[in-house]
Amino acid sequence: MSESSGGASAVNPSRPDRRVVATFDSYTDAESAVDYLSDQHFAVNKLAIVGRDLELIEQVVGRLHAGWAALRGGAAGGLTGALFGWIFGLFDWVQPLLTSLTLAFYGLVFGVVVGALLGLLMYALQGGRRDFTSIQSLQPRHYEVLADVDAADEAVRLLAGRTDRRD
Repeated sequence: MSESSGGASAVNPSRPDRRVVATFDSYTDAESAVDYLSDQHFAVNKLAIVGRDLELIEQVVGRLHAGWAALRGGAAGGLTGALFGWIFGLFDWVQPLLTSLTLAFYGLVFGVVVGALLGLLMYALQGGRRDFTSIQSLQPRHYEVLADVDAADEAVRLLAGRTDRRD
């Protein structure tokens, strides 16, 4: 944990100015510090945890091929088709449940076929430029615990006396 006396933050414009009272490398450590302050009966509504220095991380999870593209397209299309079929079936005043289930099934079948074909088409149009699947996420490099200026000194004092630090 490193302590700093930074300036105001624009986390919430309607809030008073805030000051950095501690910086951590992980969210768990920042959360633990706020929990400690709560245990010390600090007014935690004067605190905020802010992730700083966001970076985009793209984790490659596998190779993309025609079968996988068709499967992904079919799954997306099937779900969409079933949802639309179910919703349109609800407009039947006589037998809404039976009609909804029937139209949801037909929508599922139609959506799987159309989705798989579109998935294959999109795969073919890429021409091998992106033959992998991945998951993207934004992750901060570090987390700051901010406190309202009027309570920051008390938060720093309490955190300085903390014995279960996780730095």
